[in-house]
Amino acid sequence: MTFQRARSKEQREIRRQAILDTAAAMLDEMPVADLSLNELSRRVGLAKSNVLRYFESREAVLFELLVRAMERWLAQVPDELAKGVDPHLSARERGDQVAAVLSASLARRTVLLDLVNAQANVLEHNVSVDVVVRHKRSAIAGIRTTADLIRQYVPEVGDGARTVAMMTVILAGTLSTYCRPSASVRAAYEADPTVTELRLDLRATLENAVATLIAGTVARA
Repeated sequence: MTFQRARSKEQREIRRQAILDTAAAMLDEMPVADLSLNELSRRVGLAKSNVLRYFESREAVLFELLVRAMERWLAQVPDELAKGVDPHLSARERGDQVAAVLSASLARRTVLLDLVNAQANVLEHNVSVDVVVRHKRSAIAGIRTTADLIRQYVPEVGDGARTVAMMTVILAGTLSTYCRPSASVRAAYEADPTVTELRLDLRATLENAVATLIAGTVARA
């Protein structure tokens, strides 16, 4: 892909979206830590200096991808909840169903979880205050939307829905790393099956944690 110099607002937006789309495609192939600005520039067909005209850093690109990934998830999860939660059940049963739906949905979104897990250690470095503020505002909106969805099916959680929503996403991102063992760890599991009890399944572990979080929040409320 090669570009002529962007002269209009529309052309600049095309360049910007091309950079984001290329970076998103790269994350389908590699973890966040391996995405470099040099390789992104090469693949998008722009000089590194030109990429930096649209995004101030690699981390700024990743922030935008996190926002896009979260928006896509939030656009789809309402239908998944509608299909997976029976409103006629008890609060405990509805909470378990909400946990099951959210966990299954998030477990399928490996790129989103990789970005969430990298947020504090990677994305929030080498970026300006303006970039961080924009992302934090977007994150707050996402948490509110998720909390509203949880409260829709388990109103018994009350104001605790915000904490449940935030912790669900954080847990999903953190667990996604623990549930992808390295080659050495996989070999250790094969060498000594007695240690496999430490091997975690992302969906099942997250579901249990979120169900417990919802039940505990309902009990405290």
